[in-house]
Amino acid sequence: MENGMRTSLLTALLALIFGFLGAGIWSLAGLADNRTRAYLVENPKILEEMAMALQDNQARERLAQAGDEIYEAFPGAVMGNPDGSKVLVEFTDYNCPYCEASLADVNRLVAEDPDLKVVMREWPIFEGSDAAARMALAAGLQGKYAAFHEAMFKLGPTTPEAIEAAAIEVGLDLDRARNDAASDAVSVELAKNLSFARSLGFSGTPAWIAGDNAMGGMVGYEALKEALDEAES
Repeated sequence: MENGMRTSLLTALLALIFGFLGAGIWSLAGLADNRTRAYLVENPKILEEMAMALQDNQARERLAQAGDEIYEAFPGAVMGNPDGSKVLVEFTDYNCPYCEASLADVNRLVAEDPDLKVVMREWPIFEGSDAAARMALAAGLQGKYAAFHEAMFKLGPTTPEAIEAAAIEVGLDLDRARNDAASDAVSVELAKNLSFARSLGFSGTPAWIAGDNAMGGMVGYEALKEALDEAES
């Protein structure tokens, strides 16, 4: 960690400490700023842990502001049990290699827990992903989102030919799917997902929500399972 970054982070973290402890307690403890700074610089692991705690608190605040709507799926855009009481939210893009790699983790979680509902939020941020995201939502309206999701990753990248091939493979009514993909409802959903992602501070896909935990990146099966377990407890 560079010195400048450490200084900025340390300033923020000291402010956080003041917030937790209160100025009165801080004075009574007799901890001088210079000694505290020196100790934290000599023990950077503490800085990292405090930074993560600060980020987690900020993510929870943003998630609370987003409201319950973020856990509500576009019709049919679900993997696992559509009526499940345990909910995992994923922001995904069909040209994202980490989303493709994370599919195995999601499938494993779904296979292990019949009560798990995975709300899929299409967030096409890579070039050429928009058409695939639209077709995926159209597939959801025909009850075939999960099948299309798997097929699109298998047949990608998202060329027009690959998108149509995925639609045919899963048995979509193509005329209806094309109309639905171009519909206002799908456009509104994509705009909503973009707004959610920005408000939560996500910078890319995949991104996840489990309970009040918001996570970005290919975090892996264990982290997703732990977050779901924490949300349930």
